[in-house]
Amino acid sequence: MTQFMRNSDAFTWAMESDPRLRSTVVSVVLLDRSPDWNQVRERFDLISRKLPMFRQRVVASPPPAPPRWEYDRDFDLDYHIRRAATPVAGTLNDVLEMARLAEMQDFDRARALWETTLIDGLEDGGAAVICKFHHALTDGIGGVQIAMNLFNLSEEAYEDEPLPPEPEVSRPPRLSGYRDTWRYNIRLLDSALTAGAKWAPRLVYDSVRRPAATIRSAAATGASVYRTVRPIRRTGSPLITSRGLIRRLGVHQVPMPPLREAAHQCGGALNDAFVAGVAGGLRRYHEKHGVAVDDLHLTMPISLRTKVDEMGGNRITLMRFDVPVGEADPAARIRAIHQRTGAVRDERSLPYTQLIAGVLNLVPRWYIGSVLRHVDFLASDVPGVPVPVFLGGAPVRAQYAFGPTIGSSVNVTLLTYVDTCALGINVDTAAIPDYDVFHHAIVASFDELLALAS
Repeated sequence: MTQFMRNSDAFTWAMESDPRLRSTVVSVVLLDRSPDWNQVRERFDLISRKLPMFRQRVVASPPPAPPRWEYDRDFDLDYHIRRAATPVAGTLNDVLEMARLAEMQDFDRARALWETTLIDGLEDGGAAVICKFHHALTDGIGGVQIAMNLFNLSEEAYEDEPLPPEPEVSRPPRLSGYRDTWRYNIRLLDSALTAGAKWAPRLVYDSVRRPAATIRSAAATGASVYRTVRPIRRTGSPLITSRGLIRRLGVHQVPMPPLREAAHQCGGALNDAFVAGVAGGLRRYHEKHGVAVDDLHLTMPISLRTKVDEMGGNRITLMRFDVPVGEADPAARIRAIHQRTGAVRDERSLPYTQLIAGVLNLVPRWYIGSVLRHVDFLASDVPGVPVPVFLGGAPVRAQYAFGPTIGSSVNVTLLTYVDTCALGINVDTAAIPDYDVFHHAIVASFDELLALAS
């Protein structure tokens, strides 16, 4: 049976006609030593057989259906997993430079949308793995689920696990795309009619019995949907307004226990302190340039993943709202962000994410691009692996994730590993040309937050 892209994934896929809006995710895993290559390759082979999309490519469908996933008849595991070595003892900066180039390069859209490179020859005998994948394959939490199938809890060899058979790939019959699209559209129409038949009597009943409450509820839902899709015609920042194609990657580590304690002392959660730290860094960056700043537009992923969802896959929606970047008091900033993120997580529009994305797929791409390029920054908090793990017998020293900017000036992604918050910073250099100044501002902001816990 043909599997079509979810509307939200089809939306991100289509908007990549503007390369500034690509949804490429890059992660970096640092190892104490070089892993057993054969074991690593075997684990990726296993994952590619467990998760169909790791052996599938995206194929266009006749309108109005979304693109569909189709097995790549020429799938070659050794194209997607490779080895490289630095000419001299490499450093973290060398690894980040390779990750930066990978982040800026588009995928070969005739193949599966992921690539992995093992880098040997780092200083102190270390190694690194750079994983690149399209957001349609998985979100952050799904990526951690996949990682737990890749990692091991000890240096010992992985337990024997028989490889599932490779999927049988046959050439689809002629005109099958049109036939599947027709079936998709019929199912879509049937679902709409079924939903209408289910809810129409209830709506009429409520309208007669409680007309005022029904009108208020419908108005509240409509307002929530508008907040989700409302156009943003200009950036909140008067400074970081340009957008380009060049990226700069950086990292910073923050101990998790004191950051979480600082959040709790201010009535917030870890994510609130994280967003407050990024916001504080942006405020300091503006101050360095002598520019006043108030609220800025933030896009934050909200996970819709449930316990019954399969491993991998993209189960997030992107919510936009304003945060008080201009607030100098870190405690007040955490409290304000906690209040605003709480309101976003309770938005009535969340259950209608796929329906909204389906409507947006009909909107001209230039309009969507003009909206996204006016978002100031992205911040994403991903709960990672809580215990030390190993890859091919090599201890994992650290992990970083670099989310796409999707038209914003910077994306800062927090990925936890054991008791460390690893920040992956992905900067659009057209918006923030002086990366070192920005990085120092981010570090100073998180140091200020950590002082709240002392």
